[in-house]
Amino acid sequence: MTVPGTGPSDHPAAASGPDGQADAPAAPEVVPLLEPADGVPRVVDTPAAYRAAVERLAAGTGPVAVDAERASGYRYGQATYLVQVRREDVGTFLIDPVPFGDLSALGDAIADAEWVLHAASQDLPGLADLGMHATRVFDTELAARLLGYERVGLGAVVARVLGYGLAKEHSAVDWSTRPLPDAWLRYAALDVELLVALRDHMAAELAATGKTDWAAQEFEAVRLAPPPPPRVDPWRRTSGSHTLRDRRRLAVVRALWEARDANARTRDLSPGRVLPDRAVVAAAQALPRTVADLVRLPEFASKGARRRAAAWQQAITTALQLPDVDLPPLRGPGTDGPPPPRAWADRDPAAAARLDLARPLVAALAEEHHVPVENLLQPDALRRLCWTPPATLDEASVAAFLRGRGARAWQVDLVAGPVARALSDAR
Repeated sequence: MTVPGTGPSDHPAAASGPDGQADAPAAPEVVPLLEPADGVPRVVDTPAAYRAAVERLAAGTGPVAVDAERASGYRYGQATYLVQVRREDVGTFLIDPVPFGDLSALGDAIADAEWVLHAASQDLPGLADLGMHATRVFDTELAARLLGYERVGLGAVVARVLGYGLAKEHSAVDWSTRPLPDAWLRYAALDVELLVALRDHMAAELAATGKTDWAAQEFEAVRLAPPPPPRVDPWRRTSGSHTLRDRRRLAVVRALWEARDANARTRDLSPGRVLPDRAVVAAAQALPRTVADLVRLPEFASKGARRRAAAWQQAITTALQLPDVDLPPLRGPGTDGPPPPRAWADRDPAAAARLDLARPLVAALAEEHHVPVENLLQPDALRRLCWTPPATLDEASVAAFLRGRGARAWQVDLVAGPVARALSDAR
């Protein structure tokens, strides 16, 4: 493929159009990219096809564009159902991981290459579950953030940098569907079609703005990020449960959430497709005593909800019979972090004053360097610094504090000195 920045007219699937330089704003005219340059590849779903794909990719050179598709909202968990890999000199491969379970041979074949992904934090965990581990990463979404782009979705970035329009209508489909429709496969192939060309343009722009090292640090941080710890009391995230101010009703939410989760896991379905959150909260509000009472609720009128109504009512009844001592508290377990900032003025006026000084200072630094505030410094790190600052508020102490909260060197270099001086002067 020949898209290294000469413009949409060079792509066989596009008509003439703007030449979308990396340092230009969004092109006035975006050319739709409708077909991969080499056509839509066949899905790799047999051992022979997989071995051939691994051999060809291992023999290729240069960066590797990588993407992954899940079935969020359809299946239980975040399993990967399609892996797209493109190396410019060997082409694009659409690999179905379901027949294989383990793709470590594919990971080994491209382990020496830089992987180019968009929003790598979304795909790397699922790829790791398949045995694929990157040794170098270029994240085009993170690059867009560091370059100050207002819109950082793949379609918006491709349009701005390369002048092409990517259709995104299949981004939220059920990728566990088999066989995958041709239109979905075309979409999947196009998602990696331009990633390497995009990487080349953005790398040049990062260099021109002095942000190459910043990007390298961010890419390595996302590559090495550990999986998040399990949530404490995940049932408390049930949408609408915050309106319940009664421990018995919260116990019903917990019981229904746990019953739904077990059912969803067994059936490999998204919990929301087994029983919507609104039904869980409606039952907690109504406290039905019998199956007949339960199915009178509008939220339990569907065939699926009625079919499993006895199981839902059993969970509700168990919660209704709990002794008071076993009811969940109104508030979930606390974290080791500070309270919400709205409470600071009453609980610790000095900390509130520090936060009032630090926030606009960090915002001004972010604006000066054309990066989003949250990419310059995680808000949680700043709140913790202001709530429990080090005993000595000098640059070295603040820098050590921020490093301990995961701040990268470039962030510390920009933030530690100004924040330390501001907070020290406020004492």
